[in-house]
Amino acid sequence: MPPKEHVLGIDEGTTGVRAAVVHADGRVVGSAYVEVGQQFPRPGWVEHDANEVWARTREVIARALEHAGLAPSDMAAVGITNQRGSGALFDVNGQPHGPILGWQDQRTTSRCEELLGEGIFVIPMAAASKFEWLVRNHGSEVPRESLRVGTVDSWLAFRLSGGSVHATDHSNLSVSGLYDFLTGGWDERNLDALGIERGWLPERVETSAILGETSVEAFGAAVPIASLSGDQHASMYALACHGRDAIKLTLGTSGMLDRNAGPEMGASPEGAYPLVLWSLDGVRTFCFEAAVITAGATAQWLRDGLRLVADLGALEPLARSVDSTEGAWVVPALQGLGSPHLDTGTRALIGGLSRGTNQAHLARAALEGVAWRCAEAFHALAGDSDPASLRVDGGAAANGLLLELLADATGVVVERPAALDSAVVGCAYLAGRATGLWTDDDVRARWSAERSIEPRMGDDERTARREQWARRVALVREAGA
Repeated sequence: MPPKEHVLGIDEGTTGVRAAVVHADGRVVGSAYVEVGQQFPRPGWVEHDANEVWARTREVIARALEHAGLAPSDMAAVGITNQRGSGALFDVNGQPHGPILGWQDQRTTSRCEELLGEGIFVIPMAAASKFEWLVRNHGSEVPRESLRVGTVDSWLAFRLSGGSVHATDHSNLSVSGLYDFLTGGWDERNLDALGIERGWLPERVETSAILGETSVEAFGAAVPIASLSGDQHASMYALACHGRDAIKLTLGTSGMLDRNAGPEMGASPEGAYPLVLWSLDGVRTFCFEAAVITAGATAQWLRDGLRLVADLGALEPLARSVDSTEGAWVVPALQGLGSPHLDTGTRALIGGLSRGTNQAHLARAALEGVAWRCAEAFHALAGDSDPASLRVDGGAAANGLLLELLADATGVVVERPAALDSAVVGCAYLAGRATGLWTDDDVRARWSAERSIEPRMGDDERTARREQWARRVALVREAGA
């Protein structure tokens, strides 16, 4: 029997799930995407139906395989990546108890503040306090020895394996609020404070390793489950940001920047979080992460809120129809300012308007605002490392004007690959790595930029514009105080 040459990647995101079939030469030969519903039963609450997540995952797997003209038994391995801070409660039979609490869910904010007063650092966007809430509110009627908690990767691995794999990797755990960065194990103090029992938790595993097999009933064939990873971490791997100080920016609803910190975790740059990038062959690599809360969401707001365009594809031509904003500017803090300010109370501001300001000026000003916000976070994250380039992916990276503005604002070459969905490709690469289909060197060798954008703005102008941007951000923060 000839060796199998394809790997299936599964990316379960905030609003949808994607699957991709990747050939041994790195080509995506089949893909599919379906939306996954979100429920908002109360202000600040964000939920997913666990059974719907599983059903949509099975649907997208079938569609991706059909697109590729392949069967489940043709896969050499399966990899899973996911939104990292969501929490699920289920039992040993795979029955979910309560909803999946999305990473944006804020219902445990007061509990996290209470824990902080006791010296226990857990944030609402992490899974730890969500586990506690789910057990208290949906686990009381379930025998305690039957309970299981986990992030979305562990839920999908459990279902795909027919219950034989309950695991999560170090990249996901490092975001959970239950991770001991020094030892790579559980933070026992946080477990005790939240009342989370060790028997409920997933096994800690390598980011690229064979964990078990899919069940024939769930998947259609017995295939190795060979990687689990957080979505930003999988993107870093696919973008070949394997060396120390390499930085990528994922331009989705938000803008997520990650910098490879190498095997030693030093002090975090301003407004950034230390995480485990991945654990490969027993060696952990760390990273620092910064977030621009409103990136692609700014474009969505122009479409849905202001109705400047009917679809996002029309935004770039509209913004390009003028050579400048004619003085108009936007600080796109629609949901607060992320890194490096970590200010959730600030809101967006539009300024510099005149009677001559029109829709095109506003569209261009909004894209400029996203670029300068990303550049602000980029420079804080880079520190003294002086990176020569910034690799970008995500849906909003399809906007060429945004990338040109980003190159000018950062002062570095912006590199975009042909495939913008790097997370799903990255988790497939990590799974293929575990089964010997390719190596880290192969992934680095096959990476290429479909487009490289050199900065056109001079250093003096960039410095002046950065100072001007800083004044506008200060104005926005003062207005929100």
